[in-house]
Amino acid sequence: MLFVVRRTFRACLLVLAVSSAALLLVHLAPGDAFSDVQADPATVAAERARLRLDRPFVEQYASWFRRALVLDFGESTRFHRPVAALLGERIGSTVQLGVLALALAIGIGLPAGVLTASSPRRPSTWIVQTASLLLIATPPLVTALVLLLLESRSGWPPAGLPLATLALGLPIAAALERLQSRAMGEALADPCIAAARARGVSRSRSVWVHALPLSLKPVLGVLGIVIGTVLSGSFVVEYVTSWPGIGTLMYDALVSRDLFLAAGCAAAGSLFLALGLLVTDIALMLVDPRAVEQA
Repeated sequence: MLFVVRRTFRACLLVLAVSSAALLLVHLAPGDAFSDVQADPATVAAERARLRLDRPFVEQYASWFRRALVLDFGESTRFHRPVAALLGERIGSTVQLGVLALALAIGIGLPAGVLTASSPRRPSTWIVQTASLLLIATPPLVTALVLLLLESRSGWPPAGLPLATLALGLPIAAALERLQSRAMGEALADPCIAAARARGVSRSRSVWVHALPLSLKPVLGVLGIVIGTVLSGSFVVEYVTSWPGIGTLMYDALVSRDLFLAAGCAAAGSLFLALGLLVTDIALMLVDPRAVEQA
């Protein structure tokens, strides 16, 4: 129980650090949300004062922090609406995209890694490994643009959620395949697998029943980062595919120098990463109780 409490506390610190850093960086950028506004100077000054943008950063941060503790992230200067309401409208889209991309990545990457490690001399193994390396080496932006080109020429993959899911999930699947393949190779070399084979256990059973659990620990060790990356790192994919999630909202916030909206989006993204890491820690604790002692 203490292990979970410590990990939860660290997750809260991560969210606080990332959102605070976003607030500071946007504040340090030249100008603010009203720098390019063509309006009466007195009106602009009054609006700055209302939003406390004319105060020193320490005062702005203290006020924002107190309100953030009760999930009040301030008002967006671009949309003239509460940041919490804007996040509430977009967070579901990001979660939907992230969950589908993660399911795709795990569903393809882990079985492919098992197959390439257990059958290294098959032609299909070479094809899978080559595809994985190409996807890993290709930035998500390029992958999304290639899929958009295919969609415009052939109509596949369908625009919207399917296209965004593939653009986000395929590079993660490739990375998981490489990681799982290496972990499975090490598991298959374990003496207990050789002993199982000597007792007459079939090759397929030794791979999927005995070796697979041994190979999951290193994969679980990075799965939290993968979960957080998928859910919080879809900025480019959402923007390129016009998916209405937190990524496109963050883009709008940065372009318009919307201080409180940028901090709110950063808080939401870091929350996904923190939850992913927390889930991984709990999974590792269940798989290997010694993780509790080492933490």
